[in-house]
Amino acid sequence: MISGGEKVELSKRQEQIIEIVKGNGPITGEHIADQLNLTRATLRPDLAILTMAGFLDARPRVGYFFTGKTGSELLTEKIRKYKVQEFQQIPIVVKESVSVYDAISTMFLEDVGTLFVVDDKSCLTGVLSRKDLLRASIGQQDLNTVPVHIIMTRMPNITVCRREDLLIDAAQKLITNQIDGLPVVKDTELGLEIVGRITKTTMTRVLVEITTDEQI
Repeated sequence: MISGGEKVELSKRQEQIIEIVKGNGPITGEHIADQLNLTRATLRPDLAILTMAGFLDARPRVGYFFTGKTGSELLTEKIRKYKVQEFQQIPIVVKESVSVYDAISTMFLEDVGTLFVVDDKSCLTGVLSRKDLLRASIGQQDLNTVPVHIIMTRMPNITVCRREDLLIDAAQKLITNQIDGLPVVKDTELGLEIVGRITKTTMTRVLVEITTDEQI
């Protein structure tokens, strides 16, 4: 079973404990131990695991309750608490005056699918996708002479997110708008300052991390 981002393999005894609590909760650790013909000390590690995993809830002087939540429900709860700031990555930015050729080189060198364009005050003014650069490269024009501000997607047609936003909401924006990346921005007097990025690759990494309990 999966709980809280960790793969939890319940032992037979732990499954028995859950069934006892389901049918008799609230129930003390002593009473659980009596039903299994074991000592309270023997059960302590199992009860701790089940409580930390979210299957059971413990209240002082009352006993153990079954939370009624499955492993998938516990995982969903955890995901819905994640904030963008916990997973955002360093944004790759270029100036408005940079040429399309240089932007293409930057995209390949940084191995990203989206570039964010900023003005002289380092505030967000545009976004460049692979499609934008590919479209500009088709034709006879010299890419060294075409600045990116001519082909970029401009504000206010840019979807953004903020550090305090829920990660699941950022994922929904990626899907709804059919885009590869979102700039994470901070509101300033001069405009929107870029402080990070969230991409489809970010979401894939998060999915792997929470199901394997390993940081990638």
